[in-house]
Amino acid sequence: MRVGGRQFLIVDADDTLWENNIYFLRAFDEFADFLDHSRLSPTEVRAVLDEIESVNARIHGYGSVNFGRNLQQAFLHLAEREIDDAQLGTVMEMAERIMEQPILMIPGVPETLEYLASRHDLTLFTKGHPEEQKLKIDRSGLGVYFGHTAIVKEKNAASYRALCAERKMDPGRAWMIGNSPRSDINPALEAGMGAVLVPHADTWVLEKEEIRDPGDGRYLRVETFAGLRDRF
Repeated sequence: MRVGGRQFLIVDADDTLWENNIYFLRAFDEFADFLDHSRLSPTEVRAVLDEIESVNARIHGYGSVNFGRNLQQAFLHLAEREIDDAQLGTVMEMAERIMEQPILMIPGVPETLEYLASRHDLTLFTKGHPEEQKLKIDRSGLGVYFGHTAIVKEKNAASYRALCAERKMDPGRAWMIGNSPRSDINPALEAGMGAVLVPHADTWVLEKEEIRDPGDGRYLRVETFAGLRDRF
């Protein structure tokens, strides 16, 4: 299926345009080694951290600093030794180093954005810590392809409706493009928009859920970002 006519294309950032979660996964591996739990496997430690993140994300949001706080909370809960400030500082540094990592572009992104920007109205729509997200956008150099950028605390149906209203977008001609069923696909569909899944092998576990395909052609899937050229 190829969508005809000029559309409003709303594009996710992390793990859609550039790699992001791989750096959080590496930080967790470093954390699990440092924790060195005598009974819990790294998978079991990760389950504890996931529970902490699930609760805290609703309160504090996302980003590397909040991830560091979540790691510290998990360390306080799981460590089998006396804890001091130096150890908590070491744990926080694991998260802080995430922002020092290079922007690793996902293959095909710049040329595909250039193509899409010549045919459609592009908006960059991401969630997380505003300053952290702005820094990544600036470092990526991709901002030139977007007529508008919005950074929100949470991407849900209400935030999609608000974006459409603010930018005077017709939801029937608006498509959310991203890798997350929870934040990119299902809430956009709920808001009456179209949605395009661009799967990523390392999508954060808390962003995964069953896609609620309405079966009316508003849900599409492409295997690579470059595949959007065949759809739009």
